[in-house]
Amino acid sequence: MSGSPSPALSLRAWWAQRPPAAGAAVLATGILSVGLHLAGYEALSRVLLALAGAAWVALGVDFAVRLVGERERWLTEAATPGGLTAVAATTVLGTRVSALGWQTLAEALLALAAVLWPVLLLRVMGNWSRRMPGEVFLCCVATQGLAVLAATVAAAEATAWPAHAALVLFWLGLVLYILMLARFDRRQVTEGAGDHWVAGGALAISAFAGARLVAADSPALYLWNVDDMDVLRKVTVALLVLALCWYAVLLVAEIGWPRPRYDVRRWATVFPMGMTAAAMTAVSTALDLAWPEGTGKVLLWVAAAAWLVVAAMAVAEARESIRSTARR
Repeated sequence: MSGSPSPALSLRAWWAQRPPAAGAAVLATGILSVGLHLAGYEALSRVLLALAGAAWVALGVDFAVRLVGERERWLTEAATPGGLTAVAATTVLGTRVSALGWQTLAEALLALAAVLWPVLLLRVMGNWSRRMPGEVFLCCVATQGLAVLAATVAAAEATAWPAHAALVLFWLGLVLYILMLARFDRRQVTEGAGDHWVAGGALAISAFAGARLVAADSPALYLWNVDDMDVLRKVTVALLVLALCWYAVLLVAEIGWPRPRYDVRRWATVFPMGMTAAAMTAVSTALDLAWPEGTGKVLLWVAAAAWLVVAAMAVAEARESIRSTARR
């Protein structure tokens, strides 16, 4: 007997083709949830957190299944920068659930990300080439994501050692950014499929990490002396300004060289947009600066609009892919 595959089989076939870069959808949704929370839009933030959490569970199960049942494929995909979205997305979710007061879950996600980070980072670094797409900056994003979550947990639990670990990760992330910038193919700015935006998003999450390190300090912990605090503040502001410069350059490139077709890497465009908005709000609060707050709110709604557009395109693409599979 022959016939079209059932909808369940078609869905399974579509899911099996999912690349590691699909994890950027969780990353983008999670950071938009964080940004909405920081801006005071709690209801919307929780809706997106639920979506990000559900997607994270689904991708996490798939990650484990491939590790156990498709070892060669897992090893191949783990060697690509897109695999680091597993670490970055986990840290973003941990940061958001910490704000809900779920510290045990946040600490568990921190531990999981800390275990995955060296394994995936070393595999990716072992496969570097001279000219790489924008997703290579996920090496920095994953590292700074760990710094953000560690500093967040330190502040929530009034414990010093996670903050000190976060500071080491913060500086390491900046070193990795410089190394990635040397390998980034600049042509991606006008030709990239969406992940080229991570070049700016990596600086934005670095600024966010700096803000969280500053905010983690308190009279009870006394993490940083005056000189250390001054350096952190200056570096954080500089990173935020550089992230905004990248944002402007990439936005102009999108207008000058439009790329309207959907690609799963477009989720890696939404993430830097949301990350820049969240970083501006976090820096404004932690460093008591007025100028980033208003711009951050504007960029937050730009990121929300981009999320809706990419989500609609992703659903349309998935439906067409499943229908095509069913017709064969």
